[in-house]
Amino acid sequence: MTDEPLLQCTGVSVSFRQRGRAAPFYAVRDASLDVGAGRIVGLVGESGSGKSTLARAIVGLQRIDAGSITFQGTTFGRTRTAADRRGIQMIFQDPYGSLDPRMKIRSALAEIIRRHTDLRGKAIDDRCAELMDMVRLPRSILASRPAGMSGGQRQRVAIARALSINPRLLVADEPVAALDVSVQAGIVNLLSELRREVGLSILFISHDLSIVRTLCDSVSVIYRGEVVEAQPCADLFAHPRDDYTKTLLSAIPRLNGPRTEGLADGQSVTMRRP
Repeated sequence: MTDEPLLQCTGVSVSFRQRGRAAPFYAVRDASLDVGAGRIVGLVGESGSGKSTLARAIVGLQRIDAGSITFQGTTFGRTRTAADRRGIQMIFQDPYGSLDPRMKIRSALAEIIRRHTDLRGKAIDDRCAELMDMVRLPRSILASRPAGMSGGQRQRVAIARALSINPRLLVADEPVAALDVSVQAGIVNLLSELRREVGLSILFISHDLSIVRTLCDSVSVIYRGEVVEAQPCADLFAHPRDDYTKTLLSAIPRLNGPRTEGLADGQSVTMRRP
């Protein structure tokens, strides 16, 4: 791993027109954010702070008004190539809503693999099986539809789908918010293992600082569309600079037992209710 940024967002602004008002509403304003190669960066803030809008801009689902987004040394223009889109994949909060309920998992994965790679026939079947192994699911899941799976299984399938075309960066937008606490721990551990095993970089978006603290190398704090603070994870929790960050930290529930400063290689997290 290196500290060279894989992703650089510089002065990014995103606005939306409001009915009945001449002035636009800025959901993101002059926001800057870096994600280093092989790093997990947390983006935190309360609901409505601009986290998801910035995430959508990074993956190309939302047009930006100002600033720049640079990935692997290339600054994106107003339109992106297929190769640009393959390099950054997104995991959404609601795995059921992001999967086609009519399709079996094998078909859903095969459709993406066929469209974005040269694999065909048995090679696609082998890749689907490999993806199930990567996300720690039994291969029999490939014959299931989303409705017959648990929330945690669906989120693992969503991760497998994102990984199917070998991205370098995952943008995970509240990927555990809709899951039970015990299931959340499994997804957090999986993301940590994937970073280690395949060198994946992750932008982990959450309003839950207790999860961010266990997973991330560094944290950026966004408030009313502006990134107000960015520090290494341990430094931010020990010495927050911005008043808004201090307010967020004061709202973290106290857990039984000591807190950790992050996941070292080979470690996992067990989450308990406060």
